[in-house]
Amino acid sequence: MSATAQNQASKIRLRDVHKSFGAKKVLAGIDLDIAKGESVVVIGGSGTGKSVLIKCIIGILLADSGLIQVDGQDVAQVEANARDAVNRKFGMLFQGGALFDSLPVWENVAFGLMQRERMSRAHAKERAVETLAKVGLNADVGELSPSELSGGMQKRVGLARAIAGEPEIVFFDEPTTGLDPIMADVINDLIISVVKQQGITALSITHDMHSARKIGDRITMLYEGKLIWDGAAKEVDRSGNPFVDQFVHGNAEGPIKMQVRR
Repeated sequence: MSATAQNQASKIRLRDVHKSFGAKKVLAGIDLDIAKGESVVVIGGSGTGKSVLIKCIIGILLADSGLIQVDGQDVAQVEANARDAVNRKFGMLFQGGALFDSLPVWENVAFGLMQRERMSRAHAKERAVETLAKVGLNADVGELSPSELSGGMQKRVGLARAIAGEPEIVFFDEPTTGLDPIMADVINDLIISVVKQQGITALSITHDMHSARKIGDRITMLYEGKLIWDGAAKEVDRSGNPFVDQFVHGNAEGPIKMQVRR
């Protein structure tokens, strides 16, 4: 456990979490504490289980065993009604944006407000426009279709949707994938801004080390189902862990062996 999490009650707490798909063990005993208001980034290669970790916390997937707590409540085995109450604390920025092409931008942002919170369309639209402004988009953008937006603007809309319900916890799934370096840094800055301004607890997964260093207070690395290193983001470049060093510096040679078909 990090010093930050030790000094505060954990917002998210995982103990010995396991998840397998058939014979493939994806999570093999995950222990993780995230304090309120802390931004933690999980790094690791493609297919290492980063998305599975988030899905187990959210409840999209059911962990095979282990403890998953949010605000001290065990959420791994809760009934549907209790699960819905927990999920109201969550927002998520999906890797591909996951916007509804059939809805204008403002309705995408307000979708959860109207469907889950039963907010009126007028009130929801007002909230959507206010939230779009927080990510640097004006009200006119709200009337456009997602297909009319650039990749960077779609990411901003996705971020607006993630925070529109004023969640306590936001999950960021590869937030800069598919963006050019400049737009990726714009998204990083927006994430930092909204997380700190709203006191959000953040859990991000990425293989983009520039993004990880910038948005994370802490970085932890997932490899072969376990978190093999955990420390302050500023320490990741001198972790002393050969697996982390290889990943961070993108070296082909090292303890991590890529499966290459010949």
